[in-house]
Amino acid sequence: MPDLQTLLHLSSSHHTHLCPRQVLGVRMGMFAGEILDLNLPQTKKRLLAIVETDGCFADGVETATGCTVGHRTLRVEDYGKIAAVFVDTQTARAIRLAPRLDVRERARLYAPQETRHYFAQLEGYQVMPADELFTIQEVALTTPVESLVSRAGVRVNCALCGEEIINEREIVREGLTLCHACAAPAYYQPIHAPAGVWAILPILESVGD
Repeated sequence: MPDLQTLLHLSSSHHTHLCPRQVLGVRMGMFAGEILDLNLPQTKKRLLAIVETDGCFADGVETATGCTVGHRTLRVEDYGKIAAVFVDTQTARAIRLAPRLDVRERARLYAPQETRHYFAQLEGYQVMPADELFTIQEVALTTPVESLVSRAGVRVNCALCGEEIINEREIVREGLTLCHACAAPAYYQPIHAPAGVWAILPILESVGD
């Protein structure tokens, strides 16, 4: 694995500066590789990272691990937390790493000359021992890795909107194969269209009677 400073330089190249959350993301990804005994950044698709927020923290994790959205090895479950689950897809072992609750105070002990909180964190996070920086939990995914990763080449079409659905993300309701947007409230709402399948289900049910 490249050293910390090399990874931090690479992560900061995507931004205008290096910030404490990038450091946490890089350190977390490096620590996950140590725990799972994986050579990172990866060149294959063995490690799956699920980050619990987006932004610069996620960029740090991506830089250290080689997990990317494009390779379908990086996912975001937006809980608004600086935390991530790392899954070895060959062994199904999964760990969740998060900063310790007192990590900001601990960081100041490692940068005693720095009176500004932000810069004390920026410096402290780089030199703190990983076990002082993060908590470690062994976890089990509620959705099997196989379902998350899916299979290449599998595709169906939504019975309502007609759009193609890949990666086995379809939902079956009332015998219909549907996309998420048509099956339940979506993150967007068409201005001039019915609100998903729930707008027509009563009609379908009455026809069935």
